[in-house]
Amino acid sequence: MLIFSGAPALSDFRLDKVLAAVRVRVPQVQAVDTRYQHFVDTSAPLTDAATRVVEALLHYGPATQAGAPQGELLLVVPRFGTVSPWSSKATDIAHVCGLADVLRIERGVAWYVSAPRPLTLDERREVSAVIHDRMTENVLDSLAAAVGLFAHHTPQPLATVPVLAQGRVALERANQELGLALSDDEIDYLVDAFTQQLRRDPADVELMMFAQANSEHCRHKIFNADWIVDGERSEKSLFGMIRNTHRVSPDGVLSAYRDNAAVIAGWPGRRWFAQAGDGVYEGSDEQIDILMKVETHNHPTAISPFPGAATGSGGEIRDEGATGRGSKPKAGLVGFSVVNVSIKK
Repeated sequence: MLIFSGAPALSDFRLDKVLAAVRVRVPQVQAVDTRYQHFVDTSAPLTDAATRVVEALLHYGPATQAGAPQGELLLVVPRFGTVSPWSSKATDIAHVCGLADVLRIERGVAWYVSAPRPLTLDERREVSAVIHDRMTENVLDSLAAAVGLFAHHTPQPLATVPVLAQGRVALERANQELGLALSDDEIDYLVDAFTQQLRRDPADVELMMFAQANSEHCRHKIFNADWIVDGERSEKSLFGMIRNTHRVSPDGVLSAYRDNAAVIAGWPGRRWFAQAGDGVYEGSDEQIDILMKVETHNHPTAISPFPGAATGSGGEIRDEGATGRGSKPKAGLVGFSVVNVSIKK
């Protein structure tokens, strides 16, 4: 593993905000500083020329100040066993640049915490809680420990859950160990399916696939469920209420509730784009309709806002390009409205 230090990861304004949050937990902390750290996994030692290319690729951001940052090191990296979106794009760029021996590039943030005395283990944990997302990141004590990012584990053999012998208890245990987040009624459904109908034990991969495909994000079980208010059953589910707007006012809507995006009637206009074959840009008079969508997520914004925003943006791009015959993007306007999940009753 090769290590390349980079530019400051946060502006002074953001560092001041983090420092204030850290001092609430650990008052003796006097200052915090950051640097990007890049970790490169290679299949063979890089030549001097290849190393210079890697250094050039990883040279970005504001200029670093003279001298190394001072303080105790807390290294924040993506959670072991995952590949960050940044890593995927950086590695692709390295391969386009001819760096075939580069297997993967990953990035972390080195935090340097200054205090009058060494921090205790509990104090380091308190600081770590402020500077990292515990759902998507790890905090390490040294740069060398980042080698765990590139650990290659032997694939585990297929395992089965002994439902036939142990019944519901086996599925409850698997639900906890595998992190399936199954509800009680879903566990009941699976117990019945495997003991009464299929008459065999489920494989761990089957349970994982069920948990994902049957999640609220994929199936919208709540939005499609019966809606009962004050004991009275509504004629429409939550989704039915949303679709009702289109039912009573369909004018100008060309497509709705299909392909994860909608299209409304636009106006005639001229589009400029390269022609197939010769690649020459020419004007094309055509009907310019408007495509729009809303990306839905059931992940609480306050838990993991940045990865959640990246997922939402990716979903927007994917679904708009896949609607109908596909759109020719001209401009994108994005607005986000989120509830204050920190409101207390």
